[in-house]
Amino acid sequence: SAMLAGCRRALPAALCRALRARAAGQGCRAVSTSWCPVGAAFDAKQQQQLRGSAASGETGLFGVPELSCPEGFQEAQDKALQESEQLVQEACSTPPGPETVMIFDQLSDGLCRVADLADFVKIAHPDFAFREAAEEACRNIGTVVEKLNTDVELCQSLRRLLADEIVTSSLDPETRRVAELFMFDFEISGIHLDEEKRKKAVNLNVRILDLCNEFLTGTHLPNKIDKHVLPEHIRYNFTAEGNYLQVAGLHADCPDDLVREAAYKIFLYPNAEQLSRLEELLASRNSLAQLVGYDTFAHRALQGTMAKNPETVRQFLEKLSDQLSKRTQKDFEMMTKMKMKLNPQNSKLMPWDHPYYSGVLRAERYNIDPGLYCPFFSLGACMEGLNSLFSQLLGISLYAEQTQRGEVWSEDVRKLAVVHETEGLLGYIYCDFFQRPDKPHQDCHFTVRGGRLRENGEYQLPVVVLMLSLPHSTRGAPTLLSPGMMENLFHEMGHAMHSMLGRTRYQHVTGTRCPTDFAEVPSILMEYFANDYRVVNQFARHYKTGQPLPKNMVSRLCESKKVCAAADMQLQVFYAALDQIYHGKHPLKKSTTEILKETQEKFYGLPYVPNTAWQLRFSHLVGYGAKYYSYLMSRAVASMVWKQCFAQDPFDRAMGERYRREMLAHGGGKEPILMVQGMLQKSPSVEDFVDALVSDLDHDFETFIMDS
Repeated sequence: SAMLAGCRRALPAALCRALRARAAGQGCRAVSTSWCPVGAAFDAKQQQQLRGSAASGETGLFGVPELSCPEGFQEAQDKALQESEQLVQEACSTPPGPETVMIFDQLSDGLCRVADLADFVKIAHPDFAFREAAEEACRNIGTVVEKLNTDVELCQSLRRLLADEIVTSSLDPETRRVAELFMFDFEISGIHLDEEKRKKAVNLNVRILDLCNEFLTGTHLPNKIDKHVLPEHIRYNFTAEGNYLQVAGLHADCPDDLVREAAYKIFLYPNAEQLSRLEELLASRNSLAQLVGYDTFAHRALQGTMAKNPETVRQFLEKLSDQLSKRTQKDFEMMTKMKMKLNPQNSKLMPWDHPYYSGVLRAERYNIDPGLYCPFFSLGACMEGLNSLFSQLLGISLYAEQTQRGEVWSEDVRKLAVVHETEGLLGYIYCDFFQRPDKPHQDCHFTVRGGRLRENGEYQLPVVVLMLSLPHSTRGAPTLLSPGMMENLFHEMGHAMHSMLGRTRYQHVTGTRCPTDFAEVPSILMEYFANDYRVVNQFARHYKTGQPLPKNMVSRLCESKKVCAAADMQLQVFYAALDQIYHGKHPLKKSTTEILKETQEKFYGLPYVPNTAWQLRFSHLVGYGAKYYSYLMSRAVASMVWKQCFAQDPFDRAMGERYRREMLAHGGGKEPILMVQGMLQKSPSVEDFVDALVSDLDHDFETFIMDS
């Protein structure tokens, strides 16, 4: 298509190199000349020209023709299921060899291309009809997958391959690992059981899926209370509904202690239905794990992870808690003093005080009012900063590409092409960055299509979505990010780069399709780059004056994050420990609320509040069941990689290439601990993980002296 207006200038160097590489026959994908620089894509003047028009052609969501209307999900689903039936027959009749693994991966890819896309659409599309159709497609594909995972004949074709020593010894390591991962999926679904028990496993999986959806919905529902119960002067903080007030969150940032206390007690008041859902979910997960041969659901969930088993996770959390305890106590003492200063009548520190007073301490000590920083972090500047970093570290550039009409679900979604200087087009990132009614307020990365080597020798390009909740630009100013928003953007872009560079032969292990406790490493590592002055100085400019962000402001911001950071980390340890106990030995010795109370006392320190049930709002129990510790373990690895490999020079190209080669390139096609060993040149112990996290809490002496 024609070159976009506003981009009629010399092609950027990386694009020229990609075009030359293609001309020289280096096998790159076709390169579009309708790309424009990434920063300009988020400039209001450019946005109109990047929207789909009739001239650019019409298509469906993500360029899938069937998805131009909600009914298309049924068509896409039927097509995928038809293809899957043919592939199952092919797998069962193919002699043992690498072709068997390729057919299995084709089967997985066909189903995932519908299910993954639907997974995103069901929560993010503004049209209810699309969301409903996507939800139905997810459920139907999920049911088929559970049935395939208990298909004895299909499993036998894989078992014949893995039992043939001559054939398996001839497989390359990635193919062998993928074959073993597919077999693991069969085993955890109970393939070895008799027919009656296999049916029970399928039914349990379907029931667990339903319970997860119901529980997740319940975690966000507001609680109502008669407005006369609350003092009149605080009622305006909550949404009125007749004689009732709706409490939809914890109001953690509200300066009024009474508002936070009321919100905490009302929002976390136990709901009998939600409690019943949680109990059934935990019991069903345990039943399924035991049915297929595991002691607990945690043992089943942790197979293949960095941690490997619940015992290692428990050891990690207990050692970390021990190392944090004195620092946490000091943090709580500082918060208590601040509360006494601001509210002398009621100085006892309570759980609803922690987020608020830690924020007050940060702001008071380091003067980090977000309003001072936002003018330096326009969205366009931040995107150019990411582009510059990726270009220097990895030889990768981001370009905005015009979309076709019907390709995106909201007109402010931007499509970015990810281009390597010699390898050409690597994939696409759809940026759904802006707030809109009914859009979930969560920052996340979705794989819409995984990369893989197709049967015809072409590489199927990965497609992902990054979803944020940023404010729109105004007439007088572009979209301005707070420091937290900027860090989140870097975090999510870390996931996207993992998806783009995890260019595996098989989509089953592409990009972020790897164990959870490794999947967060590339994204958390990007937070370290976002907090380094050398990186920030490349792009942070005042949107009006062009003035760079002063170094001492970046230093203060980084140091402010260490204020009460031990207490913040202790809270994460508490959540992770609770998750482990809930998914440990069943039947549980006590109620989920009594377990919450005990675990809070042991791993957190602030008192449990009677008649509250925080666990009923713990939405991560759905997607991170028995794996909530992953955030902490991934942060430990990211910290070690940063300090050892990038702290000296965040733009070191040789180190960037090593990072790609050792950690990003394999997706989930290699054991996670082996990837970490390759990068760090050593095998880290639990003590190393703990030390890395605790050392991050130490204040930078130079900044401390300067601010003093």
